[in-house]
Amino acid sequence: MTASAPTTFAGLLGQILRTEPGRPLVTFYDDATGERVELSGTTYANWVAKTSSLLVEELDIERGSTVLVDLPIHWLTPVVMGAVWNVGAEVTNERTDADLVVCGPDPSRLRTYAEGTAPVLASALLPMGVRFKEPLPEGVHDFGVEVWSQPDAFVPWDPAQAGDVLHEGRTWAELAAPGPWSGQRLLTTVNPLTDPAVLLQPVTSGGSVVLWRNADPARLEVLRHQERVTAEHLVTKEP
Repeated sequence: MTASAPTTFAGLLGQILRTEPGRPLVTFYDDATGERVELSGTTYANWVAKTSSLLVEELDIERGSTVLVDLPIHWLTPVVMGAVWNVGAEVTNERTDADLVVCGPDPSRLRTYAEGTAPVLASALLPMGVRFKEPLPEGVHDFGVEVWSQPDAFVPWDPAQAGDVLHEGRTWAELAAPGPWSGQRLLTTVNPLTDPAVLLQPVTSGGSVVLWRNADPARLEVLRHQERVTAEHLVTKEP
């Protein structure tokens, strides 16, 4: 009997953990720093659970909340997106009235967000999600400090539902619809914040995604072979 498709992001994580917890799910390359990070289903789910707990317990995010996520192509980006969806909240790229802002280390953006009314959660985007080396603006939470104390399992008091709006007005059914990258090992330079399909089409159907930042075109053939890529979605300029 074929298992029914998950109707929430939490359902997807549960399915992955039951069936293929060890398979690579998200791989990240940054050609500018030489960084490579690979998250298996288990590791990805663990990061999502910790981040979900941080959002709910420390930052008061709940079902129906809106979270402005301003992150580059990075392994943490699908973690934060997954955590927001796990809660049943919405990821947005531009809502100025968001309930929370999650951003990277860019100093000017940090200052701008810190001057706003929403709480700010910032990541230094350093390997292993470690803390900022320098003090942050007043009221900005450091992801690399606060995430580690969170539990490895997330049990919501108000679980996400199939009809929750999760990304720019779209529900899970709309986001997780099959497409050309379903089941593929997708290599992409596209930020999943701008096109969640590059993340969700592969991972909802037994595939995986390789996120490629600061891409050096001379390395394309190496990555194709090394990562056993079966599909590509490359743009000349990263969003």
